[in-house]
Amino acid sequence: MSLSGTHIALLIEDEYQILEGWYPKLRLEEAGARVSVIGSGTKKSYSSKEGYPMDADAAAGEVSAADFDAVVVPGGFAPDNMRLHPEMIGLVRDIYESGKLVTAICHGGWVLVSAGALKGRRATGYSPIRDDVTNAGGIWVDEAVVQDGNVITSRTPADLPDFTRAIIAYLEKP
Repeated sequence: MSLSGTHIALLIEDEYQILEGWYPKLRLEEAGARVSVIGSGTKKSYSSKEGYPMDADAAAGEVSAADFDAVVVPGGFAPDNMRLHPEMIGLVRDIYESGKLVTAICHGGWVLVSAGALKGRRATGYSPIRDDVTNAGGIWVDEAVVQDGNVITSRTPADLPDFTRAIIAYLEKP
């Protein structure tokens, strides 16, 4: 398993779910990927719901879809904060429209909704976002991990092993 040469954006904002931020970052790095933490640009370090910090490597307005092979959007309340920043939504939209991998777990699906990445796609997430996904034209599925084309979604921290395995398997494809 090697993602050597793969560059992944991990979006971050205050009140991210600690496991949904750190688990994918560490697993993807362990698989050989370069993971850049991309914040809104309002500060250098963002706090999880539990107060644990994650430093941003860059702001969404300083990078472009061309810089990345994929994006990971963690959940918690961070996606609600991310939606306030057009640069973050634009980055996800551009990565999606470039045919590259976009992923989200838990409330992270909100960002995919705002980016227009779920219309006509099967997707999952934390159950309270079901109406948002459906109203955005997505097809709700209650499974640990759902892949539809270049979109991978998962429900909760319990699904993180399946979520990251699916991301790695997708990016390892020749």
